[in-house]
Amino acid sequence: MGHIIDISHYQNPEKIDYATLAEQLDFAIIRTQYGSKTIDKHYKTHHRELRKRGIPTAAYAWVRGIDMDDMRVEATDFYNRTKDINPTFWFLDVEERSMDNMRIGVSAYVNELRRLGAEKIGIYVAHHRYKDFNLNLEEVEAVWLPHYGRNIGKVDSTPDFPCDLHQYTSKGRLDGYDGNLDLNRLVGNRRLEFFTGKTINKDTNKVWRNYINGEIVKELQHELNKQFNRGLKVDGWFGQKTIDALVNVRRNARGNLTKIIQKRLRAKGYNIGKAGVDGIFGKDTENAVKSFQKDNGLKVDGIVGRNTWKELFRK
Repeated sequence: MGHIIDISHYQNPEKIDYATLAEQLDFAIIRTQYGSKTIDKHYKTHHRELRKRGIPTAAYAWVRGIDMDDMRVEATDFYNRTKDINPTFWFLDVEERSMDNMRIGVSAYVNELRRLGAEKIGIYVAHHRYKDFNLNLEEVEAVWLPHYGRNIGKVDSTPDFPCDLHQYTSKGRLDGYDGNLDLNRLVGNRRLEFFTGKTINKDTNKVWRNYINGEIVKELQHELNKQFNRGLKVDGWFGQKTIDALVNVRRNARGNLTKIIQKRLRAKGYNIGKAGVDGIFGKDTENAVKSFQKDNGLKVDGIVGRNTWKELFRK
């Protein structure tokens, strides 16, 4: 099995023999930006030269957003700067506390990337920040952790937390580049193809595994069929077809969809007012939705759109 590297403009293309280096690789993850203001000088060259030699490449961005709006701006910049490359994976590099609540900030970043069209998203989080940041790792497809041990150029440790990729040294050496390289290995249940393929492996990443199932989902499916003729199978599984069928629900709406929203808000611990589950999307329900959106890194508009629906049904 070949190596997995991550590189940035610190690896100058003029000092890389791409043909020799590529012979030793299975996969490369390449930095696009450091926050929004610093664009990696060589990311396009790295992608182009490695792909010419048959090496699949993913992209990563160092996260520096100072608030939720800034996180969304960074996500947009990352996406727009990288989308034409069509990376196999989009990784967020979370190593510094750029805002007080990194959990909701990073969630805002992830949700914006999703909205823009990124399919497979992963999070790299500094090992010593894992507990402190308390990121919502369930909302991404992969977790990537650094843990070096003695940092001797080969595997010398195991991360203390579950992950899919382990960055095990920053002092790796490979032919074709006369300098240190970050080296990584697979440590979870994901196969290499999951990271290098162009589409999500549905056998290992079924959407419904991330969400609750049962009667409340059946209620939602039944109501979407009844009101909007969606043609969903009423099976109680919150999968991609159900997600695609969702509609926006907002202030002044009345009926069973509002009742479902109120039930999920209450189940998540939010105050929906004295009237309880009454099917009326009034001020109390709107305020509960806004609080839920704020706490989960979503756009705070009081409208239950697709991303808010998904978070309401997430495990």
